[in-house]
Amino acid sequence: MKNRLLLVDGMALLFRGYFATAYTKNFMYNEDGIATNGVHQFLRYFLDGIKKFDPTHVICCWDMGSKTFRTEIYPNYKSNRGEPPEELVPQFDLVKKVVDQFNIPNIGLENYEADDIIGTLANEYAADYQITIQTGDLDMLQLVRQNVEIAIMRKGIGNYDLFTDDNFFAERGLNPHQIIDFKGFTGDSADNYPGIKGIGEKTALSLLQKYHNFDNILLNIHELTPGQRKKIETDVDMFHLSKQLATIKCDLSIACQINDAKLLINFNEIDEKIANTGIRFKPVKEFLKL
Repeated sequence: MKNRLLLVDGMALLFRGYFATAYTKNFMYNEDGIATNGVHQFLRYFLDGIKKFDPTHVICCWDMGSKTFRTEIYPNYKSNRGEPPEELVPQFDLVKKVVDQFNIPNIGLENYEADDIIGTLANEYAADYQITIQTGDLDMLQLVRQNVEIAIMRKGIGNYDLFTDDNFFAERGLNPHQIIDFKGFTGDSADNYPGIKGIGEKTALSLLQKYHNFDNILLNIHELTPGQRKKIETDVDMFHLSKQLATIKCDLSIACQINDAKLLINFNEIDEKIANTGIRFKPVKEFLKL
């Protein structure tokens, strides 16, 4: 059987887990007074990914703060996001302690996002591993290629939209490499960059389906409607900036040995190790139904 590498977007799972369980404000706390709801739900998502995708190797990747090379390029990048909830902040360190108990790498790199770490690792290991990226971030779709699939998390446990090299065009109407130009057109309201003002998803999709990329659109701009020409010519610089912000880096220098990522869960020890972090969780073996 070919080795399978699961790349986990740790912060995506933690934030999703926190907000999925925080609406009641009925937090569980460990003996140190730290709320544990986000970490508890993270574990459920994390173990579901292991159960569903059956990896031989697992690496968990993290953001390392709000300041990155993208905020240096564009200070308003993600500036529309408020501070994380007070109860969530201490869970950033706690969740990494929990992942450590599985004896797999926790990787974060100053000045970069988890996306860039995941892109780099996928690029490095795609020749030898079948890679699944577990995330809720649609920006990751640009990484789809042979041996690299994206599992976009949906509501509930175990629900994913799975994008592969085989089904991508049928699902999205574009090829994975066109996603970056698409984001250059449309921007991203969640990440707070605008793209080309007045060009929405429908227009961006039709233009890229016809002309394939932005350079070809510029070469054939005389064929566009007057309104489309004006919008593109007015915001061409913002297109290139937005594309730069959307592009996941795949060439970082990351100290990670793939042998350290081999998943070997010792069921006689793992439950005790997790309990020692202050997380009350049912037996891992029971959750995985092994």
